[in-house]
Amino acid sequence: MMDVFTARAMIAGKAQALPQESVPLAQALGRILAADITARIDVPPAANSAMDGYALQIPDTAAPWRLPVSQVIAAGRAPSPLQLGTAARIFTGGEIPAGANAVAIQEECERDGDQVIVLIAPAVGENIRPRGQDLQAGQLVATTGTRLTALHLGLLASCGVDAVEVRRRPRVALLSSGSELVEPGRPLQPGQIYNSNLHLLRGLLQDWGCELVQETCVADDLEQTRAILKASAERADLIISTGGVSVGDADHLKAAISSLGELDLWKVNMKPGKPLAFGRLGTTPILALPGNPVSAFTTAILFVKPFIEGLYGRPYQELPFQNLPAGFAIHQPRRRPEFMRVRAENGRLQPFANQSSGVLSSLLWADGLAWIAADSTLAEGNPVPYLPMQTLLTL
Repeated sequence: MMDVFTARAMIAGKAQALPQESVPLAQALGRILAADITARIDVPPAANSAMDGYALQIPDTAAPWRLPVSQVIAAGRAPSPLQLGTAARIFTGGEIPAGANAVAIQEECERDGDQVIVLIAPAVGENIRPRGQDLQAGQLVATTGTRLTALHLGLLASCGVDAVEVRRRPRVALLSSGSELVEPGRPLQPGQIYNSNLHLLRGLLQDWGCELVQETCVADDLEQTRAILKASAERADLIISTGGVSVGDADHLKAAISSLGELDLWKVNMKPGKPLAFGRLGTTPILALPGNPVSAFTTAILFVKPFIEGLYGRPYQELPFQNLPAGFAIHQPRRRPEFMRVRAENGRLQPFANQSSGVLSSLLWADGLAWIAADSTLAEGNPVPYLPMQTLLTL
């Protein structure tokens, strides 16, 4: 069996970056940049007022000052140069006229007909947003590999970007193996269970920006498994399956993959998630995950996620462990390393009471996974490598 970290790096290293495409900014939310983006203009493009008030050149005398109002400047209008010895009525966002060096806010002024009395002297530059205060033309705004959020879209729009180069969405075929699986909404017959893995993995893949081109439940039959795998390989960038990858008589994934393509990996030294397979059907990679729901989730975030990041052209990243003290002890060493579902309480990690790979509710309870090395014991208070759940979930 291959160790977790070697297997993870090997699988991620097989990913080939997908082609890039240009999409309008309005369609770019959640997409992964395929090229750096620089600002096209200064932002703001001209100095403007941060407040409603009066733009002026500060006189040499002490305030208060009585100044004639020579123009009114609203946002979106080009001002005239400021006449010496006058003030310009200006509104928030209005462009600062040439010759003005401050804005006196209206609460510190009194209007008297066509004149204004400035009661409190502003400092030079006060209430003025200078040109390029946010961004300067040519400044790097977003880098290759960035997943675009609403904040990115707003910033890109502010500097005139109307379209971006992104990676094409990965096309994924999602298969669930098992004659016992039934979709929610149908009554269960004896021996049947609801197909939680399909919905769990669909959610993860959609959150990671994938396009689901196929969602199929595969019966425990070798020839049906082969036929569905062959069809999936013709339309997907990646095939992900759950179940059927162990060593039981009804587990056909390994044989089907081996007969149609190549199997690079089978079994990883970890708990939960030992029965994991990786290979190719022609040029289409396949990741066959275990059927137990916690095992399917754990292998998805450990192995599927970095592979998808590789499809987006992102470089491989090691797992971002951080150390937290254990709120529990391990007296008997485990034969296999384990990712334990834990939650930080009062600064210490506490494990979920039932670590069975079939207890899906434990993942909602947990806020992370703790790495417990094989053949080791642990005393309460010892540091434990910990992976926050939010980090694991976020692409």
